[in-house]
Amino acid sequence: MKYSYKLSDAIHLLSYLDIYKDGDLSSKAIANSIESNPSIIRQLMSDLRKAGIIETQKGKAAPALKKDPKDISLYDIYQAINMDHTLLHIDPKTNPKCIVGGNIQQSLNHFYDEIEDFAYTRMKQITLADVIGDILERESNK
Repeated sequence: MKYSYKLSDAIHLLSYLDIYKDGDLSSKAIANSIESNPSIIRQLMSDLRKAGIIETQKGKAAPALKKDPKDISLYDIYQAINMDHTLLHIDPKTNPKCIVGGNIQQSLNHFYDEIEDFAYTRMKQITLADVIGDILERESNK
């Protein structure tokens, strides 16, 4: 099973932009922090720019948050990046001749929808400022 780290990487990228706002903000430097490829960082930045979360300047490595971190929720970030899946996944290949296999997908859809609604509500309450504050607090406690 392959997991997507796009949301985590996007939050990392945005936190980096705020914490290192006076430092090296090149896609290479950010990729080094995430341990990723600069082209992936540029794609994430493109998604975040289109959503109005960051601003960039052509030919200049100076991306910046367009909004205050307290005004950017994790849900805003989730919506900004091109996620091609839901939070929870159901195995589509079950035996329809079995009582469990024939009904599990519809049953889980009902419960998974409810769980995702709760998750999205909570994501709307947690801000980028919360994440940045937690990062800085953890660093100061080292």
